[in-house]
Amino acid sequence: MSKIGNIELGDFPLFLAPMEDVTDSPFRGICKHYGADVLVTEFIAAEGLIRDAVKSSNKMRFEPGERPIGIQIFGENVDSMMKAAAVAESANPDFIDLNFGCPVRKIVMKGGGAALLQDIPKMIRMTEAVVKSTRLPVTVKTRLGWDDAHKDIVDIAERLQDTGISAIAIHGRTRAQLYGGEADWTLIGEAKNNPRMKIPVFGNGDVDSGPKAEEMKNRFGVDGILIGRAATGNPWIFREIKAWLSTHTVPPPPPVSERIAVVRHHLLTSIPYKGERATLFEIRKLYSGYFRGIPNFRLWRMKMVTAATTEELFEILAAIGPVGNTEMQE
Repeated sequence: MSKIGNIELGDFPLFLAPMEDVTDSPFRGICKHYGADVLVTEFIAAEGLIRDAVKSSNKMRFEPGERPIGIQIFGENVDSMMKAAAVAESANPDFIDLNFGCPVRKIVMKGGGAALLQDIPKMIRMTEAVVKSTRLPVTVKTRLGWDDAHKDIVDIAERLQDTGISAIAIHGRTRAQLYGGEADWTLIGEAKNNPRMKIPVFGNGDVDSGPKAEEMKNRFGVDGILIGRAATGNPWIFREIKAWLSTHTVPPPPPVSERIAVVRHHLLTSIPYKGERATLFEIRKLYSGYFRGIPNFRLWRMKMVTAATTEELFEILAAIGPVGNTEMQE
């Protein structure tokens, strides 16, 4: 049984990995419906939370059905991260997650995310300070190291454990790799199987099917897996992986009617959060995933991405096919 603090997650939990402008509350709820065990917010800038910036505060919003859920924060200043953790705690999540893995240049150049992999002592001080400042369990998400010459994750994970964190998630790439090449799970396995490690170690990187999840579980012994890009527009991947792990069967892909129902649900739950215009813009990136494998979808997608209103988009969806039943409430 994997745990984050006293939170029981099941024998082999599947996490929806946080992704900016993707894993907002509406999409998280859909992934939960299809089998995601643990959810994490989009990453939130510590300085934004301290200033009570609207965008940062909105990212903390979640629905009761999303639990267990963590709020992920990032920043370069120890004091700011402590204050941000206090703000995040006030939203009453189940845990607080520290992002030491984001490789995006604008984040790294400011000293946040994966930049901390170049200053491990500061990473440790920051983590220890946050752990001491909150009553909630604290987790960390990071990478193998800064580059091929500095793959120090086995030592880093042990030092982070000593600060009092409750779990660690490791992406099998260095910062220098960004999202290119293949994820290397070897060092994730070494971190997990370090006899001094007592907290759960979760793996992340390139898991896009049930067989791949099973392979990572069996080869490296991780306590659970994070699914990121493979879940983008593809929330039923959690259902597929769980079916494979339990019965070695792959459920059929959802019919067009179910995909249409999910898109409708996503739109109708997102608009109250972000407004119609932002919702229509952000959901465009998910259409290819939602309708992957559907013959001749390209022409429909061209129409969908140019829809200016919800009504117009619903008319296009109605032309594609009937709405199915997902048992999700709109």
